[in-house]
Amino acid sequence: MTRPSTRTILLLLLLLIAGGGAWAAWQAFRPAGLPLGFARGNGRIEGVELDVSTKIAGRIADILVNEGDLVAAGQVVAHMDTATLEAQLREAQAQLRRAEIAIETANALVTQRQAEHTAAEAVVAQRDAQLIAAQRRLARTEELASRGNAPIQTLDDDRASYEGTRAAQSAARAQVAAADAAIGSARSQVVSAQAAAEAARATIQRIQVDIDDSALKAPRAGRVQFRIAQPGEVVAAGGRVLNLVDLTDVYMTFFLPTVDAGRVALGSDARIILDAAPQYVIPATISLVSDVAQFTPRTVETEQERLKLVFRIRARIDPALLREHVSQVKTGLPGMAYVRLDRDAEWPANLQVRLPQ
Repeated sequence: MTRPSTRTILLLLLLLIAGGGAWAAWQAFRPAGLPLGFARGNGRIEGVELDVSTKIAGRIADILVNEGDLVAAGQVVAHMDTATLEAQLREAQAQLRRAEIAIETANALVTQRQAEHTAAEAVVAQRDAQLIAAQRRLARTEELASRGNAPIQTLDDDRASYEGTRAAQSAARAQVAAADAAIGSARSQVVSAQAAAEAARATIQRIQVDIDDSALKAPRAGRVQFRIAQPGEVVAAGGRVLNLVDLTDVYMTFFLPTVDAGRVALGSDARIILDAAPQYVIPATISLVSDVAQFTPRTVETEQERLKLVFRIRARIDPALLREHVSQVKTGLPGMAYVRLDRDAEWPANLQVRLPQ
């Protein structure tokens, strides 16, 4: 049998020493057994994730951030190509100018029709006066003709003049009615032009909103996790471009059995210790106690089986504390969460808050 080489033995010794050191470090920082009034469960740090998505379909012009970058709320992180929208905007602006010119033309037409109406009313007044004069002249002529003092021809001429004047009066009144109708038509053209202008303004506003929304902004402050799309790609409406995680809304989700979960109150104090940094104890607050049991067995009959039920608990870290250490906040890290079940219980020394300086 071949004996192990000296190099192999040294490598094994180094591994044993390193493992022993890691175990000693873990033992130094590992919390001891919990006193009464406390419970614990293992979990993983999570954060609220948000997608930066497009409002309308289009081509991505550029992306201004990379994975791992910290972004502020409202910061522009990407641009969509707006060439088509800008062309539509110019078209809508031209339609607005045309509608505004149509409004001016229609208003001028209304003024013209009103002047024509005034002239027609003056003609009616003139024809009324002429009709009265013709009527009186005809009456005098008929009286004189009945006595034989006026020729029959004069009587016929006066009657013809009266009838002609009455016809002219009717024509003048018809002109007034026509002028009224023309004014109504001109005013309807004004209303139509105003409506067209309002529609053009609404179109301009809608297109401008789409152009503004083409500058994609971070909905919250956070860190870029993934670039889901790349510049030059065409995405559909609602297409995801970036994925962010809000580093000020971070929590650990863990599970407790029924006996402990039933004693957890919302707002209870909690502590979080991460496997990657066991020397720190992070304060937290219970923000969620699920009302639905997890991992429920198919049949729950005995008390012992019912105790196997676990409930989801969420311990949320103070946003102000997260902002102070935002460069060190990372999601996905595993660890242990500790919760105080008894409000009067004192936290043990190994679970007193210890934060990075």
